Amino acid sequence: MDRYRNFAELEQNERENQDYKILYRQRVSQIAVMAPHGGGIEPGTLDIADALAGSEYTFYAFKGLKKSGNKILHLTSSSFDEPRGLKIAENAFIVISIHGNRDTGEIVFIGGKNHELKQGIRRALRTAGFEAVITEVPGLRGIDPRNICNRCRSGEGVQLEVSRGLREKLFENLACRTSRKKTNDFYHFINTVKQALCGV
Repeated sequence: MDRYRNFAELEQNERENQDYKILYRQRVSQIAVMAPHGGGIEPGTLDIADALAGSEYTFYAFKGLKKSGNKILHLTSSSFDEPRGLKIAENAFIVISIHGNRDTGEIVFIGGKNHELKQGIRRALRTAGFEAVITEVPGLRGIDPRNICNRCRSGEGVQLEVSRGLREKLFENLACRTSRKKTNDFYHFINTVKQALCGV
């Protein structure tokens, strides 16, 4: 269970730029890449979203800054209503949201309502040597219309749940912000997903 039911509750108890930070880059693009649980909440997800957005796509992240205990900043995707993030999602035609899953295997669980793009990303990842599945696991499917990935204009986004095991392969020292480094697998992963988005 989340500590806070919505952003208004979180905002009353936490301090922006001390407990959390909001990052975004607006681009003229149909796609927004979002990490609603970045920083210490789900380590590595902000870095993945930032690199995936690059200079082509709009980028947004909600970043946990606490030295410890960032999990209390987690707002589940169907309750994520931080105003700047909502506006970015609603202005995009498609949202790709990046999340971190606790699974110790090296796998991406793909959810969201955009079935065609989910299949395209799954094929690209598997061809590139990554394990990826269209998930039917409750809580990972990302099919709620209120899920931040589906708050886009099309109503059909994609949610990528990147397992802990895979994130530990994409980064050296995943758990330590100051010494975390991107591996060659990180760039291979980003380029693979970018290729899958090219035709959108």
